[in-house]
Amino acid sequence: MNEIFQHATADPGAVASGPCLTVVERSLYRGAHIFGMRPMARIQVDLGRLEAWPTDRLPLFTEQLLARLPGLANHGCSYRQAGGFVRRLHQGTWLGHVIEHVALELQTMAGSPVSRGKTRSVKGKPGFYNILFTYGDEQAGMAAGAFAIALVASLLPEGLGEVKGLEKLGVQMPADPQDADALIRSLREILRRNALGPTTASLVAAARRRGIPVTRLNEQSLIQFGYGSRQKRIRASITGDTSQIAVDIAGDKSLTKKLLDEAGLPVPRGVVVRSEEEAVGAARRLRMPLVVKPLDGNHGRGVTTQVRDEAALRAAVMRARQHGRRVIVEEQLPGDDHRILVVAGKVVAVAQRMPAEVVGDGFSTIGQLIDRVNDDPRRGRGHENALTRIVADDAMIALLAKDGMTLGTVPGVGKRVRLRDTANLSTGGTAVDRTDDIHPDNRLIAEQAAAAAGLDICGIDFLSPDIARSVRETGGGIVELNAAPGFRMHLEPSSGRARDVAGPVIDALFPRGRSSRIPIFSITGTNGKSTTVRMVGRILCQHGLNVGMTTTSGVYFNGHLLKKADASGPRSARMVLRNPSVDVAVLETARGGILREGLGYDGADVGAVLNVTADHLGLKGIDTVEALADVKGVVVENVARRGFSILNADDPMCRRIARHARGRIVWFSLEGGARMAEMLRRHLLAGGLAVTRDPDETGGTIVIHRGEERIALMPASEIPATLGGIAEFNIANALAAVAMCFAHGVPLDAIREGLRAFTSSFEESPGRLNMMERDGIRIIVDYAHNPAGLIALGQVVDRLRGAHGRAVGMVSIPGDRRDCDIVEMGQIAAGVFDEIIFREAPDGRGRPRGETNALLSQGALRAGMPNERIHRIVDEFEAVEAVLCKGRPGDLLVILPTSVEKVWRQVQQFGSPAAAGEQMVPAHV
Repeated sequence: MNEIFQHATADPGAVASGPCLTVVERSLYRGAHIFGMRPMARIQVDLGRLEAWPTDRLPLFTEQLLARLPGLANHGCSYRQAGGFVRRLHQGTWLGHVIEHVALELQTMAGSPVSRGKTRSVKGKPGFYNILFTYGDEQAGMAAGAFAIALVASLLPEGLGEVKGLEKLGVQMPADPQDADALIRSLREILRRNALGPTTASLVAAARRRGIPVTRLNEQSLIQFGYGSRQKRIRASITGDTSQIAVDIAGDKSLTKKLLDEAGLPVPRGVVVRSEEEAVGAARRLRMPLVVKPLDGNHGRGVTTQVRDEAALRAAVMRARQHGRRVIVEEQLPGDDHRILVVAGKVVAVAQRMPAEVVGDGFSTIGQLIDRVNDDPRRGRGHENALTRIVADDAMIALLAKDGMTLGTVPGVGKRVRLRDTANLSTGGTAVDRTDDIHPDNRLIAEQAAAAAGLDICGIDFLSPDIARSVRETGGGIVELNAAPGFRMHLEPSSGRARDVAGPVIDALFPRGRSSRIPIFSITGTNGKSTTVRMVGRILCQHGLNVGMTTTSGVYFNGHLLKKADASGPRSARMVLRNPSVDVAVLETARGGILREGLGYDGADVGAVLNVTADHLGLKGIDTVEALADVKGVVVENVARRGFSILNADDPMCRRIARHARGRIVWFSLEGGARMAEMLRRHLLAGGLAVTRDPDETGGTIVIHRGEERIALMPASEIPATLGGIAEFNIANALAAVAMCFAHGVPLDAIREGLRAFTSSFEESPGRLNMMERDGIRIIVDYAHNPAGLIALGQVVDRLRGAHGRAVGMVSIPGDRRDCDIVEMGQIAAGVFDEIIFREAPDGRGRPRGETNALLSQGALRAGMPNERIHRIVDEFEAVEAVLCKGRPGDLLVILPTSVEKVWRQVQQFGSPAAAGEQMVPAHV
């Protein structure tokens, strides 16, 4: 935790001028991130002149804060015991640290208990802090952060409480930030709006206890458990395995009763009618009392019991027809109302339900008694609490009138006044657990009823005078089947033992030994990510798996493009993991997504860091290669315990990352054979895994090492993407792909065939070493957008350069890179090409027109390239045209595109009768 502030020179009587707290940016981490593994909200603030005001210098601040949020006294903070945070307040701590604790306490008080947080200074930016805290609900978490900032600022001395940038958090602020109760009420309302119902919430909790991934698919109750082809979906207690025919049967009460009767199960006699006259006629053939209910109703709506005469019957039919055109009139079975829950053919819970009622005290009206019952904190609106509030409506007033009472009646002491005909919890009823009491006959009848309807999860409304005795003996039977039964009465009965009814549902969806997860391969690095993803994807397809894949060019299924986009972030990863056709996910995982939102999954089976070189530095607080390595290291830090971390032994940053990698480390290296590093030899002597390129004159042999065992897989030159073994960067990518697939258990033959089938064609790997040839001119299109990438491409250019031809390049680099990186790109280009056309990214990335080209030119001139061989064109397509026009037989033209697909199309059509459909012929090396 943070060290205590020391400000010996500050003057407590002075309030300096200048800005106070400013909100700089925000993030919601949904997966593991650079600060930790838990989902967290991050708010970066600039304390400005508040940096000179720790809490021990703020008069009455601590006292006022604790008066509004006394629960802060229980926060242990770094002392790990109650009172620790208060101790820090008195000693003096950052206001960012205070905001962190207030955000946690506000959420806890609102009903979403959270306790983890951290506040860290931003390196190189004095006064800047990242405030991080866990959340239960995303919207409530960010609102809690905004409310915490506003509350803390409102308690500061005059002149110090100004806050800027709060609108960046996207939160509607209450009128009085010092009113902690109002802040908590606002958070509670957000939680209420976003909360899952008790049934769905219990299933989600049960899945998480078993380590099953949970994804909420909409704002209601549609939930995905698991990933890809191993997923299951639920909506409340309806599962993906629930038969639609079974649901239709349960929804037709008349059909349900017919099927149950034909199965020999006890059901009441009755008929379906459409009018009062039909009901009166039918009643003559039935035994009183009767029950009248809509044919397709639910939650007890429109149900009338104890119908004993024609007038009551007509009124009951009118009430039922308000909820459906057809009405059931049937004999009322004897006994109390029970709900029996059957899951996967077995009874898992029984609850005896009692209708809503009040008990007279001799001086309170029925309306006042209802209000008193509703004061029970367990009662809430709808299904949000264990019990539902009792609401006076027309049905209640009619029932009271039948007994000669109104809401203003004062019942005598101890008199029980029934307020509902039915015992549904949704109308204010209560429940008593009777699971241990049910008679075996009644259990069997319930299980047979669920089977007769074909329901995997079935709520059976069962009337019995005594559930502990056989209904064959006492009378009673089944009155209804429910295809989407609520679990609330079993999870939190009014009395009796609570039952874990969600666990059996999850066990039925995912029997023990069946995984809910598909394998996840996550690949990061500065260069080579897309190519390696495609290599791994091709190998796994060769192995017979359906592969979902994300790259910077899109989301793919078995190599077919589903969505064109830069799909290297967490949102695209989740898209693949939601696809029910995907057997294995291969994910390009770029630094931007990790910084913005964290990982898009909760753990990879195989994670790889290919390399870490200087790129994107100076962006999002990442200013050094070491910091960039920390970001990319998140991938291997979150590999499953029994998974594999694949790392480049030739890269010093990858060797640094290895200290924190999880799972079993597998190294790959271009330096095999006699050149193998001592570190790698020790790794193999200890029984480790590695994949190396053992050198020879044709590009070397890919060798798998398992301890002291040596498996020669194939010559690197047999992989088309290596251009006969000269493209070393694709050999390195192939080594990583082999390491990932072999570690995961893919057969050697599938690895070989997958790599032999992998080419660098545009269709296979757009923008990655794509080559074409026409009229003796060879053209390469490659997305080498940083110095390391251009150096690697330069090695290929040197090998392909004709004896008498020139190498002409169109070179660029994104404008958001540092000046020194842009200049270096120009210097490298001067060493690779005989003539260069520099061009700029389409949007300039914040730089004025021409500035990037000027810096690139500066680098090329510094490297000694004559000015007459340097050309500057801002527009990408004009620059491509210029390069193509310069080509002569024997030349090698190299184009580094931003708009890969459009540039490739431009190359195909250049200098030929394009209208006639002629295209350039793919080059042969």
